[in-house]
Amino acid sequence: MDLALLRTFVTVHRAGSFTRAAALLGLSQPAVTSQIRTLERQLGRPLFLRQARGVTPTSIGDELAHKAAPHLDALVEITETGLDDDSSLRTLHLAGPPEFTAERALPALTELTGEDGQGFALRASFGTAEETLEGLSAGHHDLAISTAQPRGSLLTATALCDEEHVLIAAPRWAEQIGIVQPDREPEPALEKVPVVEVHESLPFVSRYWASVFDSHPATPGTVIVPDLRAVLACAAAGAGLAVLPRYLCAPALEQGDVVSLHEPTVPPLRTYFLVVRTGTLALPHIARAHEWLQRASADWC
Repeated sequence: MDLALLRTFVTVHRAGSFTRAAALLGLSQPAVTSQIRTLERQLGRPLFLRQARGVTPTSIGDELAHKAAPHLDALVEITETGLDDDSSLRTLHLAGPPEFTAERALPALTELTGEDGQGFALRASFGTAEETLEGLSAGHHDLAISTAQPRGSLLTATALCDEEHVLIAAPRWAEQIGIVQPDREPEPALEKVPVVEVHESLPFVSRYWASVFDSHPATPGTVIVPDLRAVLACAAAGAGLAVLPRYLCAPALEQGDVVSLHEPTVPPLRTYFLVVRTGTLALPHIARAHEWLQRASADWC
């Protein structure tokens, strides 16, 4: 079987469409379509169901991708790094949410870079859970950190750690409204406080309200900034309340720059997953980074 056909097939499987696969491979869409049809004729089975928007793999297609993708990834790894000793340093492509990746994962992994015989070069990129998993599936990343657990057999996820979410604000807001007791409703005290968030949909505040108060926040976002570190800075400056991971705001809480407005009996948690393409843990640099992050996460919980 032609390896080029398998490479095109795996790329289509990961991309979910002939058009996106063609862009990734540097081919025309008709060329990708022709290669997939050739492979289907050789196998005597359909590999994809054509739909209005993209393609869906058949059960045979999923099975073939599950078996072939790890071996193709290993071959790509060999061709990219070469066979001579001077090319032994592998490059690990990591992707994840900006704050967690910057504050947790990267400091842990940089301990492994440059180690004689076992180290690797490191490249990192940030994105949403959807962007990160899509990029991993398409082969742009080797390892991903995600708050969403992927479905299907193409990606393999391992629970990494949980983060606790805390409702915080500058001290002046606590002095004005007081600390909300665990058995009290959020209104009317908290509805007087402006909200600082990462998105107009208020993902962190809404999740906290639903989990703790069994309700929806009544106040729209006043300050919207797409980075939790900026959210913390704005909240500490008095812009309003925010919901943040405890690891991120712990120093500010200890220094008194912000205070916790509420201490629920059961705090909301969010799980992070360590995700790879199925089979790629056979590659030493990915396996080492995967294991190292799991060890480091024992101190993050």
